[in-house]
Amino acid sequence: MNTRKTTSVILGSLAALGCEALYGLSYIFTKQATDAASPLALLGWRFLIAFLALTVLIALGIVHVNFKGKKLKPLLLVAIFDPVLYFIGETFGISNTTASESGVFLACIPVAALIASALILHKYPTRMQVLGILITLVGVLVTVLAAGASASLSMIGYLFLLLAVVTYALYSVYVEKAAAYTGIEITYIMLAAGAIAFVIMALIEAGLHGTMSNLIRLPVKNLSFTVAVLYQGIGSSVFALFLSNYAIAQIGVNKTASFIGVSTVVSIVAGVLWLNEAFSLPQMLGAMIIICGVYTANNTFQRKHKHVNEA
Repeated sequence: MNTRKTTSVILGSLAALGCEALYGLSYIFTKQATDAASPLALLGWRFLIAFLALTVLIALGIVHVNFKGKKLKPLLLVAIFDPVLYFIGETFGISNTTASESGVFLACIPVAALIASALILHKYPTRMQVLGILITLVGVLVTVLAAGASASLSMIGYLFLLLAVVTYALYSVYVEKAAAYTGIEITYIMLAAGAIAFVIMALIEAGLHGTMSNLIRLPVKNLSFTVAVLYQGIGSSVFALFLSNYAIAQIGVNKTASFIGVSTVVSIVAGVLWLNEAFSLPQMLGAMIIICGVYTANNTFQRKHKHVNEA
């Protein structure tokens, strides 16, 4: 039993790490895609491709889902919180505020997840987990502010970003409550909801602006956009969402939340290596603080678990 639990912790931690690495790498593809399309067009194509890709895998029998005899309500709640409400909050929040402001808001997600887990699941983090996540939060804030702090003073933008923080925390909690479903089943419903919601929004936007033909032809006429949506649809949606759902099922909300800052570090490294972006000393300091925070939140648990096994 203890061996299986240790394996679950290791696999869950690796899944959380892989998920955040995929999210961090999506930064360079998003930068390329937003030059050619609106955020809603990108989201629409991203989730449509992700949903179709996973549907093909299910049809070929490579992955399996079984919804018979299971209530869909828990899954629908998960899907409404993320991707639908979360990406609405993130997309419109970022577009109405500065990069530094949005980074500060979104850095609060691990703290919000801890609070939601305590209030709804009655699962309280250890002191060292709290300390580790707070250290990670400080690291993210240092990294974001090092890029240059500026203020938009956009109340609408702040409200959308707050929506993103709250709904991601609720998603984390309700994924853990949806224990009757496999990671693939949860991911499939999430992608279906995202495809429906964002394709409709993208079509409405294109209709209002008279750009319907441009929206439909985007993947054909723009190679960088095609590469971006393929990565985001298959990498950042199918694989990353599955890894996130698997991690939460194996190690819980609190430990999974402690890895969120890793995506910031990965995005910085990706920007330096592929986009030739500057990497300042304060950003390096912020990255080191993030790594220390993740280590603090997780190494304490490993020592405690090892002690229990030895006992």
